[in-house]
Amino acid sequence: MLPSVQQNAPLRYFTFFYLYFMQGVPSGFALTALANYLIGQDVPPATVGAFASTVGLPWVVQMAWGPLIDRFSSSALGPYKRWVVFTQLLAFAASLPLQAIQDPTRQTGLLAALFFTHSLFASVQDASVDALAISLVSDREKGRVNGFMRGGLLLGISFGAAGLSYLLHAYGFAIAAGTMSAVLLLFTLLFIATPMQGKEALRISIQGQTDSNPEFRLVFTRLFRSLLSRESLAVFGLVFFSYLCFSLFTRSLSFHLIQLLGWEDRQLSLFQGGWGAAITLVVVLGGGYLADRVHLRKMYYCTITGLAVFLVLFNGYLLGYSSDGWVKFGLVFWGLADPLFSVCSFPLLMAICDHRVAGSQFTAYMALINLSDVIGAFLSGWLLQAVVPPMIGLTAGFLLLTIIAWQLYTRARVPSAA
Repeated sequence: MLPSVQQNAPLRYFTFFYLYFMQGVPSGFALTALANYLIGQDVPPATVGAFASTVGLPWVVQMAWGPLIDRFSSSALGPYKRWVVFTQLLAFAASLPLQAIQDPTRQTGLLAALFFTHSLFASVQDASVDALAISLVSDREKGRVNGFMRGGLLLGISFGAAGLSYLLHAYGFAIAAGTMSAVLLLFTLLFIATPMQGKEALRISIQGQTDSNPEFRLVFTRLFRSLLSRESLAVFGLVFFSYLCFSLFTRSLSFHLIQLLGWEDRQLSLFQGGWGAAITLVVVLGGGYLADRVHLRKMYYCTITGLAVFLVLFNGYLLGYSSDGWVKFGLVFWGLADPLFSVCSFPLLMAICDHRVAGSQFTAYMALINLSDVIGAFLSGWLLQAVVPPMIGLTAGFLLLTIIAWQLYTRARVPSAA
């Protein structure tokens, strides 16, 4: 008999690793490989920005799925598993019509619509996986599990960005999209075969959840009260604004490197998705381990302050210089630092969730983070028509430093329990 995810720690880490790897592959393909490809084919930046924001839009309404998932969480498969399986199958099915795309540069509307449909189902799957993690993972393991989740996402993005970019240029769009679909199917079948809980724990869990499933009104009341608490607004406000700044910087940097510095889109995609992936994974897993053992608030503020300083210095350099060596160094550093911030911020967000609506609340946080990325992608497409790209990143860095200084000055506190 196979061990269950709840009973076996290595299996638990591996399961959440590949569930997030699945999410990363389409993201890396659409938002890095295809976005860079479109820029390299001289598609207008506003069109590329609209494509990226359309792909990310379903993740913004992700918060709507949390209460529904919490309300009907129990099943014979275990808490939340039926949601994960069902939405994974739908996401796989939604990826198949991508084979109808003949020329991505001339069919950007259809391309965006198909990826939007896929993202819609994938966003429900993501919410279900987060709820599953909260229900199965103890507080003392949340940092490590978040490290494996983020590590899986990063490797998935790397594969989608670098691996599928290579296939896109070497063999065409259909082969790249078909490979993405095959990966989704493979890990869906693996998850179906993996038990979540032992038989006795599963029986008790189903009985308990069936008896205590709250009404929708109570779920929403608790959810909005938790989201609007002073603690939630202070902690998540900075997280949201940070990811908005990161999105503005990342989108403008790709345009700057391809259109102004003459990088090939394939070169950038391979570098973003390939170089440093193993090092990044080690840093993320190590960060998750530290998050379970050090003062999370200090790690949180040190990391975000370091990132804000990097945005100011790196973009200030790009205003006057364009040395490939320093640009590549900046890309490698960003590949390490941005995920590390996620590893220290996500356990923090889990820690401030009300356990009675933890799945809904954490999903709402993730949806709002995705909203910040969509806003950044859309704004960057329009700002690039009037502002030089490094100025966008420089301004974002200064604004982020200002917000951090204001929070520290007003003595906003991350919960001591974290």
